[in-house]
Amino acid sequence: MTPLVAVAHGSRDPRAAAVAEALLHRVRLSRPGLDVRVSYLDHVKPALATALAPLDRAVVVPLLLTAAYHSKVDIPGALAGIGTRAEVSSTLGPDPLLTAALERRLAEAGAVVGDPGTAVVLVSAGSSDPAANTTVRAIARDWARSRPWWSVTTAFASASGPRPAEAVAMLRAAGAPRVVVAPYLLAPGFFADKVARETLAAGADLVADSLGPAPELVRIVLDRYDAAATAAGRLECLRA
Repeated sequence: MTPLVAVAHGSRDPRAAAVAEALLHRVRLSRPGLDVRVSYLDHVKPALATALAPLDRAVVVPLLLTAAYHSKVDIPGALAGIGTRAEVSSTLGPDPLLTAALERRLAEAGAVVGDPGTAVVLVSAGSSDPAANTTVRAIARDWARSRPWWSVTTAFASASGPRPAEAVAMLRAAGAPRVVVAPYLLAPGFFADKVARETLAAGADLVADSLGPAPELVRIVLDRYDAAATAAGRLECLRA
């Protein structure tokens, strides 16, 4: 099997790398015999180019929740000039399994999934790429259609608005009986801590954990790997 090289954003907070490692550990358990390696775009080693250097070929799976600057610019830049034949998969999101993972984390925090008296604030880190923020808003709309929530609205920790605390306050002012926060974040860290602190202070009833190594994310990683490996195999056949 072609090796899988996952590439995470990277963070100064060691909890983020721990989540990436835990997620990939579960990927290895789900696909025995698959060579699974980790790399990072910033702050943590190994870098993507370093992880790829010993390999003749690989499938690169970005551990990113939306397609934005990192997937469109940073990863292609890291691959430029390397000798490894690398097929890059699409990002983890959007995917219906991510909504299932969000519901898993809400239920673990004490929310009743689909409760008509509960308003959900879907919180993303936010991006300077408008298309990425539009994707998050589309996820919220689809989620609201699939469940009888009081509402599902979006908020962004940076780069766009409303901010999470503002969204909670607006829902409270609108008469939402219960407000819960679902972080569309892969791992704990600066944003996750800030979101929890500020939304609870603004009146949120609970804040779910970040997605972490949820079983749904394991499935998505392998789905992305399989799709990219299949595409690479077809290309090899055409070249032959």
